[in-house]
Amino acid sequence: MLSAIAIVPSAPVLVPELAGAAAAEVSALAAAVLAAAVSLPSRWVVIGTGDGDDVLGPDGVGTFAGFGADVRVRLSPGDDGAVPAAFPLCALLAGWVRGRARPDARAQVRVYRGDKEADTALAQGRQLRAEIDETPDPVGVLVVADGANTLTPAAPGGYHSGDAEAQLALDDALANGDVAALTRLPPPILGRVAFGVLAGLAGPGPRSAKELYRGAPFGVGYFVGAWQP
Repeated sequence: MLSAIAIVPSAPVLVPELAGAAAAEVSALAAAVLAAAVSLPSRWVVIGTGDGDDVLGPDGVGTFAGFGADVRVRLSPGDDGAVPAAFPLCALLAGWVRGRARPDARAQVRVYRGDKEADTALAQGRQLRAEIDETPDPVGVLVVADGANTLTPAAPGGYHSGDAEAQLALDDALANGDVAALTRLPPPILGRVAFGVLAGLAGPGPRSAKELYRGAPFGVGYFVGAWQP
């Protein structure tokens, strides 16, 4: 059964070995991410996006070596000495968060292709909810996804001033548990498909929604929150 949902960004800068001097700038973000994840039970299903649909874990090991540091992460307790697999970023971040917030947890990562139509993402979220509800044990869902990456002149996606409105709509939808709004996100929202899956999973809406962080360090929209389904 679905017992809790945590929403965190897909941000490599959370990892101190990658952040370097920027670690202090994202300390509040990192604290919020761990606070959201620690509320999940020990069995996780992770929702994120990638180049194609996939299911990973919970026995896999990944590394942030492609981002500049060989920081090993796991999706379940165990030895980090195994040969790392090619994890998408959402799985790497999920493993990193798990290791710090709930090292006893076991996570399965559901990767969804990032160019799906909204109706498809919604239907897949509903299907995932049905699967989770068949499980007698408490299951927590970790959504790993970003907003727009175009919010300041130094943003990695370039600066598009109009995308600030889309980011605000996303932040407000996540803060208020507005699943209908999550089905209408525009393409500048990088995690649009993951949030669409969340909408299907949590429909018609959570019992409660709590905002822990919103901001755009480095020009990328990050939101952290906790929902009770």
